[in-house]
Amino acid sequence: MDTMLGVRLQTQQRSSQNGRETSLWSSGLGMKLEAVTPFLGKYRPFVGRCCQTCTPKSWESLFHRSIMDLGFCNVILVKEENTRFRGWLVRRLCYFLWSLEQHIPPCWDAPQKVMESTRVQKVISGRAPAGAGEGQVPRRVKEEVQRLLGHMQAPPRPFLLRLFSWAVLRFLNCLLLNVQLHQGHLKMVREAAQAGSPLVLLSTHKSLLDGILLPFVLLSQGLGVLRVAWDPRTCSPILRALLRKLGGLFLPPEANLSLDSSEGVLARAVVHAAVEQLLVSGQPLLIFLEEPPGAQGPRLSALGQAWLAPVMQAVQVGAVPDAMLVPVAVTYDLVPDAPHDTHHAAPLLGLWTGALAVLRSLRGWRGHRVCVRVHLAQPFSLQEYTSNARSCWGSRQTLEQLLQPIVLGHSTVVPDTEKEQEWTPVSGPLLALKEEDQLLVRRLGRHILNASVASSAVMSTTIMASLLLFKHRKGVFLSQLLGEFSWLTEETLLRRFDVGFSGQLRCLVQHALSLLRAQVAVLRIHRGDLLVIARPGPGLMHLAHLGAELLPAFLSEAVGACAVRALLAGRVPPEGPWELQGVELLSQSELYRQVLLLLHLLPQDLLLLQPCRSSYCYCQEVLDRLIQCGLLVAEETPGSRLACDTGRQRLSAKLLWKPSGDFSDSDSDDFEEAGGRYFRLSQQSHCPDFFLFLCRLLSPLLKAFAQAAAFLPRGQLPDTELGYADQLLQFLQATAQEDGFFECADPSLAIRAVWTFRDLGVLQQTPSPAGPMLHLSPTFASRDSQEKLEQFIRQFICG
Repeated sequence: MDTMLGVRLQTQQRSSQNGRETSLWSSGLGMKLEAVTPFLGKYRPFVGRCCQTCTPKSWESLFHRSIMDLGFCNVILVKEENTRFRGWLVRRLCYFLWSLEQHIPPCWDAPQKVMESTRVQKVISGRAPAGAGEGQVPRRVKEEVQRLLGHMQAPPRPFLLRLFSWAVLRFLNCLLLNVQLHQGHLKMVREAAQAGSPLVLLSTHKSLLDGILLPFVLLSQGLGVLRVAWDPRTCSPILRALLRKLGGLFLPPEANLSLDSSEGVLARAVVHAAVEQLLVSGQPLLIFLEEPPGAQGPRLSALGQAWLAPVMQAVQVGAVPDAMLVPVAVTYDLVPDAPHDTHHAAPLLGLWTGALAVLRSLRGWRGHRVCVRVHLAQPFSLQEYTSNARSCWGSRQTLEQLLQPIVLGHSTVVPDTEKEQEWTPVSGPLLALKEEDQLLVRRLGRHILNASVASSAVMSTTIMASLLLFKHRKGVFLSQLLGEFSWLTEETLLRRFDVGFSGQLRCLVQHALSLLRAQVAVLRIHRGDLLVIARPGPGLMHLAHLGAELLPAFLSEAVGACAVRALLAGRVPPEGPWELQGVELLSQSELYRQVLLLLHLLPQDLLLLQPCRSSYCYCQEVLDRLIQCGLLVAEETPGSRLACDTGRQRLSAKLLWKPSGDFSDSDSDDFEEAGGRYFRLSQQSHCPDFFLFLCRLLSPLLKAFAQAAAFLPRGQLPDTELGYADQLLQFLQATAQEDGFFECADPSLAIRAVWTFRDLGVLQQTPSPAGPMLHLSPTFASRDSQEKLEQFIRQFICG
């Protein structure tokens, strides 16, 4: 602990020294600054390792220390040296020559093999009438299978793929500054592909550009033609036909029909057979685990789970021995096609609209190109995961069972169980599986999305937006901002999250401010320094979206800081001096309780906790992080055993020989034993500002929840979920006009609040001819219950 605190003091000294040096630069001396120091001045953290609990064998394979020393490559940097030819003409045609030299392996689809698969033949024989033989009905079914296959996929055309790679290379060089890819990650994926198992890439989805960028990256690195599972809701019919010829896959709409529908049964059989044949042929598959950008709904994609289900079934039935799953993350300085109006869904993308969007992007980003980081995490075995993940399942309860008695004051005990919360609707291909397999697919998707988010790089615009919104909302001098930028970068690297930038500090800050010029104002003052301030207004919501990308790196500390704030809420004034708050003793059992309450309140889509870990393990991690970052100090009472003295601890017999996945007894026993340990808030000079910064990371969501509780007596119910979310959004926007917190007036926060209150039992859903309708629960019909709910939420908010 002393070592960590000493490192932090050295980091602060370097940051303050950088602040003094930058003041010289701002005075016009033209002093060159050093690059942002990577991890404690030496190394970048190597991120992307797979879960050691669920896949220990995969964790040991495909990784060796030498790949950490491999650097980055710019995928879109193509020169004369990347071709076999030389000369002045080659330098002008290098993009075209490079695309011609790309190796495109044959990717023939096998409609006949799909037709002969056991699953499809079983459906065909079941639909044929008795004694029909090879009559008219089987021929019609065969035509129906061919139609479904034609809607789903088409053989990739090599000529179109080469033309596509040339056009994409030209477009990306005009739109982007660079596309960085770590060569060590690429080497792990290549070794996994050479082992013989098919690759299944499961990616985040920040932009529609991801579906074009990732196939280009894999093709340029010699990993074959990537088959992309596109969302048909975002593409026009003409664009879908073109994407199919480039290797795209589209789920037939009949696959989402009910289980007793003959068309739905046949469509799902065709999808399963086609995915099996694709995996047998060794073609890599890309599935997006998040909903498309701008979609108003849950974070985890129902379509992604629908494609992941046949992959898992293919391994379970033995169609392929195994499949290697690769978590993928793509991060941008700014998303090029981010929707300006997040309240409405993005329009359907077609050829003409896509061409116009390209022209607008090239015109709007001229002179301010963005950086992109593509991250390929360590591949792991699907067979190994399915055999180990089932042992980590435990009992679960709904949010209403966990929190409602505590919110209303009927109970003070937090149940020793996990929260069951699932917002992603179950699609047809997933609904056709057994309930146990459905749960396995959902947890696998959340586990991989957690790995993808944990390996995502933090970009310079995220650092800048977080500083201006959560630390210096009233403005900051540029000389101080340079030091703060370096400090937050090192804090991010210290938590083993990589950053997606490098270079001189002055250039990085200038690049971030130029990209955020629509949301940030730079004012020159009389002393010659510059004042950087976030523009008040709806643009703060855009900064909040960027700042949310930093939350995974500081999530444990942010949850812990808000839990500490809840403990102090009833003891000292919220705006009281830091010295007064540091006098209070905080017991470890009380901290655990507040952390658990906040974990249950926050949505699963935000937390993305690993399903193989219990909440009590996460509570201990939160407490450890607060101690490591210096916010909490152990209180040693006279005569008591020191908290760091482990030599005299005795292990009880019931704690010995516990299975690694059994958290039922050992965690609860340790939870009770920890009740005698106490902590205080540290009195170091940097702690108050850092504590407020951590609390404010969760403030947009918590404030939206608190305002949703205040809106309950004003809402017009009954109403549909979307209708009530629109009512709440209008209330949030009206409140933002008064208090200036526009980051809370977000449609995604409004729908999350409605869903959370529905799970909590505040709102009840009843069927009606017009669809499910929301009603106010009788339990929360009284004003007293509504005030208790609002007070429960506001205890975690720090002003």
